Amino acid sequence: MAEHESLEFGKADFVLMDNVCMEDFMANLKLRFEKGRIYSYIGEVVVSVNPYRAMNIYGRDAVEQYRNRELYERPPHLFAIADAAYKAMKRRNKDTCIVISGESGAGKTEASKYIMQYIAAITNPNQRAEVERVKNMLLKSNCVLEAFGNAKTNRNDNSSRFGKYMDINFDFKGDPIGGHISNYLLEKVRGPYAQGPSCSGLLRGGPESLLRSLHIQKDPKAYAYIKVGGQVKSSINDGADFKAVADAMKVIGFTSEETLTAYKILATTLHLGNLTFGVDGDVILIQNPKVVSVIGELLSTPEDNVEKALLFRTVATGRDVIDKQHTAQEAGYGRDALAKAMYERLFCWIVGRINDVIEVKNYDARVHGKNTVIGVLDIYGFEIFQNNSFEQFCINYCNEKLQQLFIQLVLKQEQEEYQREGIPWKHIDYFNNQIIVDLVEQQHKGIFSVLDEACMNVGKVTDEVFLQGLNGKLAKHVHYTSRKVGRNRNLLEISYFTETGPYSVVGFIDKNKDTLFQDFKRLLYNSSNPVFKAMWPEGKLRITEVTKRPLTAATLFKNSMISLVENLACKEPYYVRCIKPNDVKSPLLFEQERCRHQVEYLGLLENVRVRRAGFAYRQTYPRFLQRYKMISEFTWPNHDLPSDREAVKRLLQGCGFDHDVAYGKTKVFVRTPRTLFSLEAQRADMLQRIVLFLQKVWRGTLARTRCRRMRAGLVILRAYRRYKVKSYVREVNRRFRNVRTMKDHGRSVKWPAPPKVLRRFEELLKNIHSRWWAWTLIKVLSPEEVLQVRAKVASLEALKGQRADLGLQRAWEGNYLKRDSPDTASSLALVSGELQRKDKFMRVLFSCNVRKINHFHKVEDRALLITDRHLYKMDPQKQYKPMKSIPLYNVTGLSVSPGKDQLVVFHTKDSRDLVVCLQGMRPPAESRIGELVGALLGHFRRWKHLSVII
Repeated sequence: MAEHESLEFGKADFVLMDNVCMEDFMANLKLRFEKGRIYSYIGEVVVSVNPYRAMNIYGRDAVEQYRNRELYERPPHLFAIADAAYKAMKRRNKDTCIVISGESGAGKTEASKYIMQYIAAITNPNQRAEVERVKNMLLKSNCVLEAFGNAKTNRNDNSSRFGKYMDINFDFKGDPIGGHISNYLLEKVRGPYAQGPSCSGLLRGGPESLLRSLHIQKDPKAYAYIKVGGQVKSSINDGADFKAVADAMKVIGFTSEETLTAYKILATTLHLGNLTFGVDGDVILIQNPKVVSVIGELLSTPEDNVEKALLFRTVATGRDVIDKQHTAQEAGYGRDALAKAMYERLFCWIVGRINDVIEVKNYDARVHGKNTVIGVLDIYGFEIFQNNSFEQFCINYCNEKLQQLFIQLVLKQEQEEYQREGIPWKHIDYFNNQIIVDLVEQQHKGIFSVLDEACMNVGKVTDEVFLQGLNGKLAKHVHYTSRKVGRNRNLLEISYFTETGPYSVVGFIDKNKDTLFQDFKRLLYNSSNPVFKAMWPEGKLRITEVTKRPLTAATLFKNSMISLVENLACKEPYYVRCIKPNDVKSPLLFEQERCRHQVEYLGLLENVRVRRAGFAYRQTYPRFLQRYKMISEFTWPNHDLPSDREAVKRLLQGCGFDHDVAYGKTKVFVRTPRTLFSLEAQRADMLQRIVLFLQKVWRGTLARTRCRRMRAGLVILRAYRRYKVKSYVREVNRRFRNVRTMKDHGRSVKWPAPPKVLRRFEELLKNIHSRWWAWTLIKVLSPEEVLQVRAKVASLEALKGQRADLGLQRAWEGNYLKRDSPDTASSLALVSGELQRKDKFMRVLFSCNVRKINHFHKVEDRALLITDRHLYKMDPQKQYKPMKSIPLYNVTGLSVSPGKDQLVVFHTKDSRDLVVCLQGMRPPAESRIGELVGALLGHFRRWKHLSVII
């Protein structure tokens, strides 16, 4: 049964109805239509109701939902039946066919297009160019055949006026490699009257230049053939369709000359409809001779020959050949016959050209593998109108023939399945319409045989004579009657399964015979256009040449139907039954009686009864277990019984349904739908519990998985960090292994890039290396040099970036008064010795000549002597007599200028600051600010109370 649809949409499969009756069938069909569910099943038959609106159920997502799925796994859809046919063809290497039937406007043509679209979408996954070309041409052929074989009618915007059977050939990989199209009974009477994309589309959509060359105008009312049908409202864009048809013909391979010839034939049929005949005494005339000239130009034939063929008929009597003049009635009849025949030949020629292009070429089964086929039959449906003629008679015969095949194949499939499974077969009563088929096609007694006999009679044969022949042979047949309506209307009636079909016999004889005069065939064969010559090969016969009597239209159609049925019977069939919900093309209206009538003549209820013969549902044991095993403790989650058959038995016995089922060899058969619905209800209840259980287990699994991943991540992270740390340490060790022997002790060695986690460690390592490097340099120095280095370091730390020259590149002497003033060195020595005895200082930190600036901005030369205990200001003019002594512990800070003036301010606790400028340097302009600052900072470092301000 179809999944994923609740009962609010009705039963997706009519086999599962509680009561098999027409009322319940129609109620379920109406409910599904109103809920927007246009597809339903009868077992493996798809029932399609035309929605008369665009539905978003045919896109790529829908294709993927039905690809490689069983019928019951998804809601009913055309894609499901297409996929089933394709899988049967591909998996079992078996030819299949899809038969689409229904009346005009039920959506058969659209259904065939969607099936073709699905097959094209699921094939050729490797995008082989040749396969894509074949797929494209198969799809485009639909467009061209619709344009020339369909018509706009009051019942349908795109009504098929012919039956089409397309065989699609597939290679051993399941990719399309070609195809073949067969057409059945194009309604010639509607050919030139068609309001389809061919004629009215040419008028409304053709470019101005093309219309001028064809001598036609855009207004369809100007042409008698099109005007006859009246104006039909349409949802089709003729202009867009014309361009689409032209593009499709180009893709298929029609040359521009061939396409133009097709347009010329359409234009010729329109012009023929406007020809009128008159009589002047005993002579018949064409009242609008200009039209003859146009027709001659379009047919590439002399105008005189066209006129002669329209007005005269060449008759051979023995060796004599005479031209017999038509009457006005005969001329009009010949004109219409020519238009119909040209349109039919055009259509058959188009089908032939398409077949030439798409047929499988150079295929050898021994080399390429078996060539399998999917057939798609899109054929007209049962038609009973107010006025029915020969076409409706043939169409309904076709439907009876196909319905008979349908019932036979369904019954055969059911019986074969029961026999395979060892289930007793129960006889089913149904209407066997073989009696209707025999009534039409039986040799010597059937309606077609009587019609052919009437056509072969010598002399004037009328439709009344044909009806008399029918009455003579079939008067006692239970399904045949005839009656006369009015003065001139005779009807034959056939009692079908659902209703009686009345057919007017007027025109049966003419439509059955090949009534086209030989003069027209010779006219078209002798055209200078090679396409016309190819279309009319019989025109090459000489006038006096005797030929076989051509087969009648009825015989040709009967033979084609027999061939079609034989072709379908050797394939595995799949069915699409199309239903038209109303006659006003409304997406909302469901006409009960209208649909009931279609359900009856399509035999859908009989199909349900056949499918329900004893058992409403059957499924293989593994599939059944897969769906329902959660219901029983013996089968969930897996059983340990000897076979799936035993497991299904135990499951159904536990549910109490053992009395309502039968067990075949590979399938279980469920008798009533109630049992199935009960199983479904129990399954739905258990699914909720299973889902909750699965959610719990899955969430626990996810949590444990996340935990394991986190732990694994941490382990990996730690291992990776250890690896990076070890790698970094090894690399540092390798690069700095020999730094002791290097001249620069490793200062030029480039440090490796550390991992992020070791950036702080790298800074510490660099600091350690720097300290070690400094220690290696300092350890070889004398105590005096060590003090000098420390002073330079202190000066650099305090003044780095503040002054350009700190004097770091030279040796710091400290006591510069001796060097700068050698003449007074003895006086300086006496004074410093005296001060050392007095103040007990240990060493001189710094001395230099300075220029002192007082509070009054008065400048005087002085000398500055700084020991480890005092700062002395001396007068160099008085043998360095001390003028002022400041204990160093009173000095709180230094301020120095950033310029070249070497200005220094000594800040004291009593705010009596000393401002001096260093001078008298030798060499001149030697920078000693850095040395002064370094000496004091080095001395004061232990107390950490001296500040330096720039």
